[in-house]
Order: sequence, then C-alpha cells, then structure tokens
Amino acid sequence: MEAWLVHLGSIRNASPLTIDAYRCDVASFLGFLSDHWGGEAGLGPLARITVTDMRAWMARERKDGLGARSLARRLSAVKAFYRWLGETHEVTSAAVSAIRGPKTKERLPRPVAPQAAKALIANTSSGWIESRDCAVLTLLYGCGLRISESLSLTQKDAPLGDMLKVLGKGDKERLVPVLPVAAEAVEAYRAQCPYDLTGDGPLFLGARGGALNPRIIQKAMENLRLKLGLPHTATPHALRHSFATHLLEAGGDLRTIQELLGHASLSSTQIYTGLNEARLMDIYTNAHPRARR
Repeated sequence: MEAWLVHLGSIRNASPLTIDAYRCDVASFLGFLSDHWGGEAGLGPLARITVTDMRAWMARERKDGLGARSLARRLSAVKAFYRWLGETHEVTSAAVSAIRGPKTKERLPRPVAPQAAKALIANTSSGWIESRDCAVLTLLYGCGLRISESLSLTQKDAPLGDMLKVLGKGDKERLVPVLPVAAEAVEAYRAQCPYDLTGDGPLFLGARGGALNPRIIQKAMENLRLKLGLPHTATPHALRHSFATHLLEAGGDLRTIQELLGHASLSSTQIYTGLNEARLMDIYTNAHPRARR
C-alpha cells in the first residue's frame, strides 16, 4: 500500500490530502479483511477476494455509520488500489471490479447571489487584516480560485497583471484573467501590510508574518456571513461556485468555464448546468400563473 501511495504522489502528482485520504480508505479496507479472514490480507488472499467479502465490508462500513457518499469514495480508492496491483503484481479481482457503490444523490453546489457576493468582497475597514481577507475573497469570486490556490501565490506574483498563472490540483498550471477589482484589492492589502512583501515568500501573510492559514479565511467568511445574514452555505468555496454559476448565467460557455476552473474533466463542470436548470425551474414554478396547478 505504501508503494502505491508513493506512486500516486510521484507519478500521478496526487496532492498530500488525496494521498492521506487514500491511505485511510485502503488501510480501513485491509484492516477489515484481516479481521474477516482471520489473517493478514496478503497478495494471495487479495487475489481470491469474493463478491461476498466485498459486500460484507460495505455492510460493516454502513453499520459503522459511514454515509453513502463516503462509502462510494472509499470503494473508489479500493478499486484504484486494485488497478495498481494488477499493473505491478498481476493481482486482479473480478469481484472488486464488478461491485457497485451505493447510489448517492448528486449535490448541487450552492452559489452566493450576485449582490451578496459583492457585499462579501466590499472592504469597509481600513485595517490591513480586513484588506487581506477582502483580497483573498475577491480572488475566489473574481478569478474562481480555490483557497489553496490563492494562498499559494507568492510575493513575486504581485502586482497582478491582466493574467495570472495558477498552480492547481496535481500541480497543473492554468491562466486566469484578473479583473481590475481583484488587482486593486491585492494592491490595497499590499499597501497596508506591515511586513515586507518584496521577497519570494507567500503573498498573503498571517498576523505574525507567517504564511496565512486557510482556516483564518474560513473564519473571516463566517463572521461576514453572520454580519450580512447569509446562510451557512456561504463559504469561501461557495464564492468559486458563484464565479462559475454567474458566468454560465451570463452566457459563458461550459468549455471556457472548465478551463478557468482548472477542471480536468468537463463532467466536473457540467454540474453547473444542472444548477442553472434548477434555478430556472424554481423561477418558473414561482412565477408562472399555471405552474402550481
């Protein structure tokens, strides 16, 4: 398993968080098999695993309180592990390939309304901490960045130009346009920051001058959410969803939005089409005089 995880990190460029999640998922699976079989789950037993064994594992996971979506993710990790076993150790299993995960209801992302998004990135304070938080949130909404992508920017990236090179998941680079409001927000933060920002360190700093922790931005968003009376779904990541949804509603094409978000597959971006359709149906149901008859 450790050799597989090294393969994911060095060859597949999987992120540390992904590797940790896979380690937890597959270790849990192997631990169950050891208890279930009364012995170590070596290569021989792994090749002889049956559908009954797989179903017993899934039943135990559900009995322990694992949700359908989490179990589907865990099964996906196990199948990825078996694919690697087949490539490197010629260990294959029809039972693992054939087993289906539990059905899950697709959850649509919940974007923030345009006016609420504008209120969230409106900096009304003169403090440098507030200017910093505003700059980060503006990048999330104005450029569709993830928190990790915003906080990975270095001091050499500023001042921001018309285009910004972003290092996304799997160390994949992409270019995103920078709105003037985003560039201005970053410059306002840089002008007020009490620390030196002329080196090659992180662009966004914490109160003590170290790299900014993502939790600080999440906490700032929580405070703004309470202040503005927004629902609990108004999170930093919701601003990224809002970026994609508002572009789609304004006529943006799906392929371009995919590139801006850095999605490897168009299917990841197509969820916003369903979101847009859901919003249209909601408007229709509430507005059409015969919709409720």
